Amino acid sequence: MPISKRMAAEFIGTLWLVLGGCGSAVLAAAFPSLGIGFAGVALAFGLTVLTMAYAIGHISGCHLNPAVSFGLWAGGRFPGGELLPYIAAQVAGAVVGAAVLYSIASGKPGFELGGFAANGYGDHSPGGYSLQAGLVSEVAMTFMFLIIILGATHERAPKGFAPIAIGLGLTLIHLISIPVTNTSVNPARSTSQALFVGGWALQQLWLFWLAPIAGAVAAGAVSRWLGSDSK
Repeated sequence: MPISKRMAAEFIGTLWLVLGGCGSAVLAAAFPSLGIGFAGVALAFGLTVLTMAYAIGHISGCHLNPAVSFGLWAGGRFPGGELLPYIAAQVAGAVVGAAVLYSIASGKPGFELGGFAANGYGDHSPGGYSLQAGLVSEVAMTFMFLIIILGATHERAPKGFAPIAIGLGLTLIHLISIPVTNTSVNPARSTSQALFVGGWALQQLWLFWLAPIAGAVAAGAVSRWLGSDSK
């Protein structure tokens, strides 16, 4: 498949992840009487990945996430020469998704941007968790996410079920860590919201690149060892 088509698929898929996942938080979780709550937001993120895995998995592999691309590279499943094109497409898709979301959300009278589903720690953590807690959470959650992805897509894994395992895995990750950082595990998703919020969100964005990529690379190395035939 040409790299241009794979980049287009990653762009569309990451746009959908932000629009569906962050959109559920900004639009659907904001109303006490109609809101879906943080459990609904967690499910929405999982559903975006599950649906896109079936829609574009055969085209690009459905990474939708720079950390996933790094983790697959570390696990020997993705060429390093394609990391930058994939990441560029993912970030661009996420930003466009956030722009679409902003255009919808701002159509409500009295709209206030607020946190706009951005990720944060300290005073900007939903539960008031510290920088250290946010760092550990993001590394651990992304590590486990990549263990799920690499295991579910292994050539010896049951065929056709990977999107379900990955989507449910992302749902569980959000159920655990929304109170801590609003759950990133995805630098593209974090960047897109931070660009609109600005200020504190951009100042804290470094964590949501460093921690997910570190966790993903570690998972890639561990998964490569676990899946090998050597003792």
